[in-house]
Amino acid sequence: METNKKNSSLYVIIAAVLAIAIIVAFIGFAFVEKKTDIIQGQVEVSQYRVSSEIPGRIDEMRVEEGEFVHKGDTLGILYAPAVTAKAEQAEAAKQAAEAVNTKANKSARHEQLQMAFEMWQKAKAGTKVMEKSYRRLKNLNEQGVVADQKLDEITAKRDAAIATESAAKAQYTMAKNGAEKEDKLAAAAMVRRANGAVNEVNSYVNEMFLIAPISGIVNEIFPQLGELVGTGAPIMNIDIKDDLHVLFNVREDKLHSLTVGSIWKGKIPAMDNKIIEMKVTLIRDMGSYATWKATKTSGDFDLKMFEVKAVPTDIEANKQLQAGMSVIVNMN
Repeated sequence: METNKKNSSLYVIIAAVLAIAIIVAFIGFAFVEKKTDIIQGQVEVSQYRVSSEIPGRIDEMRVEEGEFVHKGDTLGILYAPAVTAKAEQAEAAKQAAEAVNTKANKSARHEQLQMAFEMWQKAKAGTKVMEKSYRRLKNLNEQGVVADQKLDEITAKRDAAIATESAAKAQYTMAKNGAEKEDKLAAAAMVRRANGAVNEVNSYVNEMFLIAPISGIVNEIFPQLGELVGTGAPIMNIDIKDDLHVLFNVREDKLHSLTVGSIWKGKIPAMDNKIIEMKVTLIRDMGSYATWKATKTSGDFDLKMFEVKAVPTDIEANKQLQAGMSVIVNMN
């Protein structure tokens, strides 16, 4: 009887301990704060790389790192003597082509034109004399006074005078009109080719001046004064301040509530934990090279990483944000 009472007391104690443990566990699950996932991103800006189409030495650098430049500002100047020499050659070839073209489209010199005209007039006068002599001898031949041989001789002389007049007139016309059509076309083509060569060289000359294609901040300058840079070699990077954004790496199991156009709120530690709003503009697969979370050991699957791009919507905050700043987002 006494043994039964002891067993009953033991059962009561065990039951009480289990009940207390269950209550404590329930209270713990109910009141302990659920862990929040944190995603850390970084502020990025698009960059433009300044380079030149021609090789040369850095002759002058007109900006410094960290300086704001406007579109169209001259950033630096290259020294390229080979380009300068080619520009002089192209200009000389253009002047020669223009001279040939002018000569082809211009009549002969005044003295040559006058001489050709006088020769034509002389031949014309000779033709008149021969024509009168021919008519006179022909009348006499018809009257039987002059032999046929004399008429044949004067006829030949008259025909020769007419041919001489025609040749003299043609010489005068050619001197007056200048070169033939084909020669004029060839001369014009030479001018066009020379102009094309000048324009090509001028484009290289313009490449000696490094011009800012867009407004931004000079992030980094690579060569020093006097250094030789090759064709297309980077000379400096310009940060495009108007294209500031934040990049996050997010696991795919956290994308269920995230779409393009979603609004995020992030904390900026570098700005005294200031909260800013961001609009998601891009979600894309980071590729097979990105970090994966392996879960196959537990019978699940691998989780892939996605890149999320968000653009701050606060204009004033954009002015304070700098490339490299961290942005913290709480994922509930």
